[in-house]
Amino acid sequence: MFTFFRRDPAAGPVVAPQATAAMPDIEQILGGIAHQASGLGKESADLNGMIEDLAAMSGRQAATFTTLAQEIDAMVQANRAISDVTKASNASVLRARKTVENVGQGVAGVTDTLAQVATAASEITQIALQTRLVAFNALVEARRAGDAGRGFGVVAEAVKDLATRVEQSSSLITSTVKQLDVRIRDLARDIASKEDAQPDSARGDSFHAAVAEVERGVDDIAAAAQKNLEGCAGVIASVRGLSQQVAGSSAELQNARKKTEGFLALSEELIEMAAESGIQTEDTPFIESALALAQQVGELFAQALDDGAITTADLFDDKYQLIRGSNPEQFTTRFTAFCDRTLAEILEQTLHWSPKISFGVVTDMQGYVPTHNRKYSRAQGPDVVWNLAHCRNRRIYNGRTEMAAIHSQRKFLLQTYRRDMGGANFVVMKHLSVPVFVADRQWGALRIGYQF
Repeated sequence: MFTFFRRDPAAGPVVAPQATAAMPDIEQILGGIAHQASGLGKESADLNGMIEDLAAMSGRQAATFTTLAQEIDAMVQANRAISDVTKASNASVLRARKTVENVGQGVAGVTDTLAQVATAASEITQIALQTRLVAFNALVEARRAGDAGRGFGVVAEAVKDLATRVEQSSSLITSTVKQLDVRIRDLARDIASKEDAQPDSARGDSFHAAVAEVERGVDDIAAAAQKNLEGCAGVIASVRGLSQQVAGSSAELQNARKKTEGFLALSEELIEMAAESGIQTEDTPFIESALALAQQVGELFAQALDDGAITTADLFDDKYQLIRGSNPEQFTTRFTAFCDRTLAEILEQTLHWSPKISFGVVTDMQGYVPTHNRKYSRAQGPDVVWNLAHCRNRRIYNGRTEMAAIHSQRKFLLQTYRRDMGGANFVVMKHLSVPVFVADRQWGALRIGYQF
């Protein structure tokens, strides 16, 4: 049973009088057209929504491919950097090898010099020994001379002591040179070695073997980096190709969506033409009731202004205050509490017009819904999907359907749209809207959603 509001009879009849006997046939034809247009609108809205979802998904995929291509580009740059570094490393190793070879040559020179030093030290030792013998003999002669040779004896004693110290120092130099010679010769052999030492060698691997190992490691790194570059080049070409294909598909889907919107608009126009003709259609009771309710809401707001229950500035407030922590976002304005007091019961009654009615709300000029039906005005919880379906009050709806309803200058606007119920759950329904005026100023629109 329909329990609808009715317009003032003074406004004139909705149904045109039967002028001829052919009128029932015309009504039947127009009713059939309206019914078929309604079905076309439903299918178009459903198809439009699915294409919109596919276009959005393609857009996300294209963005993902773009990001992936950027990441692969970064990998290519990193591998090129590795390749450049390994080239520099090889050059450094070669310089190190040459430097060590020069060091080896220098070490050989040091060995020769030490040999010369050892020879000189040996000669000094021999001279010191001979000097000490001569001084000893002179000291003996000085003692034989008695007092006359005393001064000569002092000098001979000093020479003998000096010769002794020189001999000791020369011996120490000779000993040290021998030790250095052993160590330097070992180092020279290690540098000059071309083969790895045996595992039980005390010295371990030779320097040249270690350098060769480093060179092989650097070459392996360079080869791996080059292989990565080749692999990345192939992958990035494929990714870019896929990205272009997905982007092209997204553009085609957007074009297809525009075409389905054209079909949708055509079906809506056919439904409205049938409704405005005065012929009774399945939408006529909803239209009549919505017109009456929109007028009632406008008069209620105007009376509240006259009574001082709310000011004009507050009633038309467009400074939306975010409710912190809300998800999805909810807002309050200076007229939110007023609408809760005055509209809650009226809007609740729209659900009793027909079992087909899903919701009845009043929207301001920005798409803000201060007050909703009770079943959609629950307190938010931690589950955003649940919130999307059950907490629809105090939210702003500015999609295609909502904004068309708000800005329509027609007496009423009947659209077909796919309503998002949250959790990827959509319902295709009809959307009836009527402007709400307070005196001569539009406050917003009454919006009624009902099923096919």
